Amino acid sequence: MTRSWIGLGANQGDPPATLSAALDHLDRAEEVSVSFVSPAWLTPAWGVTDQPDFLNAVAGLDTTLDARGLLALLLDVERRLGRRRDGRRWGPRVIDLDLLVHGETVLDEEELVVPHPHLAERAFVLVPLNALAPDLVVPGMGRVDELLAALDDSEIRSVRAAAPLEFQPVR
Repeated sequence: MTRSWIGLGANQGDPPATLSAALDHLDRAEEVSVSFVSPAWLTPAWGVTDQPDFLNAVAGLDTTLDARGLLALLLDVERRLGRRRDGRRWGPRVIDLDLLVHGETVLDEEELVVPHPHLAERAFVLVPLNALAPDLVVPGMGRVDELLAALDDSEIRSVRAAAPLEFQPVR
């Protein structure tokens, strides 16, 4: 089993229900068990800022899948929940699932970079991840609590507490 951490985000449709549905899909997969789920956080859109705020969360998974297999599962869950990739980056979306950390795996491939290359720059990832695993060492980057402390205070303050997600583990 490998402990993996994923980011979840949505700003279209019913984001709380969609994030909960994504967690349910993942937890029902034979090779995955959702072990930890952060509360949800409201965050300003990143990249393309002229859009609604995102609801973001982080989840810890235990999985027998390698990083490529887990990415394939994440993309499948996105498709099932209505995500259509149109080539635009950072635009509005019904669901966004990002593989942040996969155990000690370090990959730099065209289709997959692990740990996520922008993890250390994004308060909307680090704030919920810090709530779950502040002492997690992100390979090649450092401890989550130290990465969060290195961010600008205004970026950290832009992440606003929302509510716990409605999710009941299958197992």
